Amino acid sequence: MSLADKVLAVNNDLPIRTDSPVHSGKVRSVYWLTKADSRRLIKEKGYNVREDAELAVMVISDRISAFECIWTGEGGMQGVPGKGAALNAISNHWFKLFREQGLADSHILDIPHPLVWIVQKAKPVMIEAICRQYITGSMWRSYAKGERQFCGIQIAEGLQKDQKLPELLITPSTKGILTGIPGVPEVDDVNITRDDIVNNHEAFQFRAQADVDLYEKLLKEGFNVISKELEKIDQVFVDTKFEFGYATDADGNDKLIYMDEVGTPDSSRIWDGASYREGKVIENSKEVFRQELLSLFPDSDILVNKDRMEERYALARDNELPAELIQKVSDTYVGIAEKIIGEKLTLSENPKAEIVDTLRNDYGLID
Repeated sequence: MSLADKVLAVNNDLPIRTDSPVHSGKVRSVYWLTKADSRRLIKEKGYNVREDAELAVMVISDRISAFECIWTGEGGMQGVPGKGAALNAISNHWFKLFREQGLADSHILDIPHPLVWIVQKAKPVMIEAICRQYITGSMWRSYAKGERQFCGIQIAEGLQKDQKLPELLITPSTKGILTGIPGVPEVDDVNITRDDIVNNHEAFQFRAQADVDLYEKLLKEGFNVISKELEKIDQVFVDTKFEFGYATDADGNDKLIYMDEVGTPDSSRIWDGASYREGKVIENSKEVFRQELLSLFPDSDILVNKDRMEERYALARDNELPAELIQKVSDTYVGIAEKIIGEKLTLSENPKAEIVDTLRNDYGLID
């Protein structure tokens, strides 16, 4: 079997029993289970949710996106070997630590396979929050142009690129298009302030204003847990994205939980500690892939100029990336995952067949 055969590129065609359309994102596909299968699994597996809770199977692929495009490689490589398993393994590790340290649960109920989660349906808070510990990337570019206020927070003068910030900075943005919020444009992913959230907490789907304080507490404590653990393996936690939602446990208690993924190379920046101390930034995140793409194509403006989206889509469609670039990205994802979880990452020989066998034999979700 070739390396390309070990990549799970298409993840929305599994014969999982469902009576709803499969939802496919850039990386994950979600299969909502039938009411009967949800009830059966809750009872059989003892999940800590209401007996009538809605469950889904979430399958991660090895596809890689950047600059709003999906990219492929030479030799039929439709993704990055090990990428999906790395992302899931890292998220599993952090969510487990959050739970063990008394922070909050996540949406994940079970892990049938390295590429598969069984999750509970949660009502999302309509905010994506970036926690930033260093000034870099888009924030640095804005700062270098003279901007000093970020999401309503004033930033000090005299900061240098890639410098550690005086304190952890939370920069929230809208998740989806929200209407009727004073001063907040009705567009996706627009920056908002803490006052916007507090004064309109219901519009952002918080159950109570006090939950805004809990959300901030979970942001900061979650970030600090990951940062301290990464320090132990000489990695610098630069920034990450958090998402939250509400779920109900078996006793009927509504609780704020972590959702999506956290602390991964896709959702975070992670730098090599030794290199940073020497004044160099070595990325252990998706930023490696972005920078490689910017170097690969002579007219890199296509990748960053939103007025050239059609050209960008054509660039991704018509260009297979060099095998060595795909391997470099694979090494980055798998390498940082193995450092974080402290063991070798097990990669599937035939991921789709393994997933089908597991969900059929151990979960009864495939006829």
